[in-house]
Amino acid sequence: MTSRSTSVARPRSGSGPGSGSGLRRREVLQVGAVGVGALLFGVLLVLVRLQWLPLESVDHGLAAALNRAVAPHRPLVLVLGFVTRLGSLAVLIWLVAIATVLLIVRRRYRLAGYLVVAGLGSVILDPALKAAVGRLRPVVAHPVAVGGGNSFPSGHALGSIIVYSALLLVFVPALPRRARKPVIAALAVLVAAIGFTRLALGVHFLSDVLGAWALGIAWLGITAYALEVWRVEEGRRPTRPLTEGLEPEAARDLKPTRPAVRTAAVQTPLAATGAIVAWVLVFGALYAIGLPLAHYHKGNGNILGDRTIPHWLAAHRTPLLDKISFLGSEAGNTHMILAVGLVAGAVALAAIRLWRPVVFLLAVMFGELTLFLASAALVNRERPDVPHLDGRLPTSSFPSGHVAATICLYAAIVVLAWPRTRAWWRWPLLALAILMPLWVALSRMYRGMHHPTDVLGSVILAAGWLAAMVYLIRPNCDLTRPAADRVAVRDRTVARS
Repeated sequence: MTSRSTSVARPRSGSGPGSGSGLRRREVLQVGAVGVGALLFGVLLVLVRLQWLPLESVDHGLAAALNRAVAPHRPLVLVLGFVTRLGSLAVLIWLVAIATVLLIVRRRYRLAGYLVVAGLGSVILDPALKAAVGRLRPVVAHPVAVGGGNSFPSGHALGSIIVYSALLLVFVPALPRRARKPVIAALAVLVAAIGFTRLALGVHFLSDVLGAWALGIAWLGITAYALEVWRVEEGRRPTRPLTEGLEPEAARDLKPTRPAVRTAAVQTPLAATGAIVAWVLVFGALYAIGLPLAHYHKGNGNILGDRTIPHWLAAHRTPLLDKISFLGSEAGNTHMILAVGLVAGAVALAAIRLWRPVVFLLAVMFGELTLFLASAALVNRERPDVPHLDGRLPTSSFPSGHVAATICLYAAIVVLAWPRTRAWWRWPLLALAILMPLWVALSRMYRGMHHPTDVLGSVILAAGWLAAMVYLIRPNCDLTRPAADRVAVRDRTVARS
């Protein structure tokens, strides 16, 4: 208690010996980093704009040489493509979003705001500068990738250096001291690798990547210095961002988990082997139900209205219902399910501070996906013989993947949230878990993509797999009082009696 109180209480700015000089030294370093980055970017910007011949020669020569070395090797191109996606806008936005959710739930609003502001800098600066400079992308002999928009600066290089560095500055207090230098080195290698892939894939020049890195360093220096000044104004001590992070006192809240509850009721070998058995049993049930449906009248028999209901819905389509059903269908597609699942996982980790609920969500959704793909491939049922509003899809009709994923996701969220709170919002959450699958199911049938028995198969898949995961993983086992504690409470009660 004493050590924690000492670490939180900070002298007012200038009240302690050397505090002002410490801040000034850090000011010099941060202003120097900003100045160097801004100067390098400014020089490159002017040279690119003037099309300075030596720079153009180096840029085009390197682009041609890398293209000759990379283009003949397809596996290498695939590896470079994977690495370059780690710097794409979609990946970076999700990293910032998940980290921001975690920080908000942990009530570290200043750090959450810093992450958002740092990320917005990349989103604003990249397109604005590309439009202002108007530099065309490299033209190589054997194109292996395509980049959209102009070339200077590189958006992947700019976004990666800003986002990964900002995440490091925010979360470095949660790392053990001996792990901080290796993590910093690993992130530096990642940022450098992303920049190199933009050159090797022939979508950027060397000066595009160097300019992006210089601009990113300048922007990081400005935002980190602004946060430092804010801290000092509140009476907190200056920090060393690279070694201590932006807010060292937040270390406890930045650690992803707390010590796990140990209970004999949860055993990893049992959960792993039990999950395999459960998967096989659920798949067997789906296959036993789906295969006869696929062969009966070529998948369009009238069992449980399989023919009548899709035809009736198709005959009563209207422009308004088309739009409503489109939204319902999109609510259950892979991208939306992934988005909601990522946010739910981030909230669960931030609020519960245990890995088990996150593992539960991952196991539920991964198992649902593999069960759907396996059963759809082997059953291979034709879709309803009505016009399909969503066009031709690569998977077959039984079961409905949209409905199964929606049930599994929202039901899993309720399983985690319901026993942990008595707040009013758990009732709307329960209503959402009921209404969302209904909306998705009706939308998929209305759009001619599924029979009613396909939806029934999704319910069987979701119910069987979700029940197995709840039993095997025990996502709420931390709420169960250990047996030793129960015995102690009972003994105290008996003694008092």
